[in-house]
Amino acid sequence: MADKRSERTFIMVKPDGVQRGLVGEIMKRFENRGYKLVACKMCRPSQEHLEEHYRDLKSKPFFPGLITYMTSGPVVCMVWEGKEVVKMGRMMLGATNPLESNPGTIRGDFCIDVGRNICHGSDSVESGKRESSHWFKEGEIQEWKPAEFDWVYE
Repeated sequence: MADKRSERTFIMVKPDGVQRGLVGEIMKRFENRGYKLVACKMCRPSQEHLEEHYRDLKSKPFFPGLITYMTSGPVVCMVWEGKEVVKMGRMMLGATNPLESNPGTIRGDFCIDVGRNICHGSDSVESGKRESSHWFKEGEIQEWKPAEFDWVYE
């Protein structure tokens, strides 16, 4: 994917976001921005699957609580595609700590506590690729061109 317009990121609505009925609002914000949804599913991940996903946090004292929380209910996993979608996706989500997130960001508008910050978003193009392939099997990520593509990109 050399074309910057085809950069991909992995976004996951965590159990609190699903329980609060915010999945549609989060998807709407990415769609309104002009990003393309190329994969989406709801699932209830296993402890092992989540431990692999969050492997870089394994040494942190909050890790066991994070895994318990993440297995407490279903999550909605998505892969979004578009120009600088990793960077912009992180900006749209806001700071990991919602109290440091600006109003207008997803976390700034809908969260208070860091342990209930609604979403996960890839922090780099590389992690976007790794996370997307961890959550979606071969063939589950779609290739398609939306009708508005030429109205979003020059």
